Amino acid sequence: MKFEETSLKDAWIIDLEPFVDARGYFARTFCANEFAAHGIDPKFVQCNLSHNHQAGTLRGMHIQNAPVEESKLIRCARGALYDVIIDLRPTSPTYLMHLGVELTADNKRMLYVPKGFAHGFQALQDDTEVMYMIDEFYTPEYQRGFRYNDPSFAIDWPLPVEVISEKDAAWPLFETL
Repeated sequence: MKFEETSLKDAWIIDLEPFVDARGYFARTFCANEFAAHGIDPKFVQCNLSHNHQAGTLRGMHIQNAPVEESKLIRCARGALYDVIIDLRPTSPTYLMHLGVELTADNKRMLYVPKGFAHGFQALQDDTEVMYMIDEFYTPEYQRGFRYNDPSFAIDWPLPVEVISEKDAAWPLFETL
């Protein structure tokens, strides 16, 4: 795996290094030793799969608060998505900054999202599947979120929002959290 630092402190883009032969390819998507060498030590306890029927589907912006903050390792298994993270750690030098990364089944990129970051994504193709490993169990009473179109962040989503849950559409603005 190749680890690339992003503009947000502690967030990483991870590219696979596939071994290719006549059968296809093989690549590691996680290795505790390689992650530890980059200062990352998640203890993943859950793996989720999100299927999105239609391009333009948006999920987010979500965060799980202390004491059950989550770090995530996100990968596109089919199709393509635009993944956005926002650093909400008040003591971070990149506090309130966001980053958008295109993850596709073809580019095989992954995004490591540290604890204290909000997360959301938009499907760029029909039938997009997103897999993510999480280092905390989902605890609904600690889930928070804010609107994907919050002017505090002015995220430039690549497509018009075609599908969004009622819950995600109804999150408050960030300043009211």
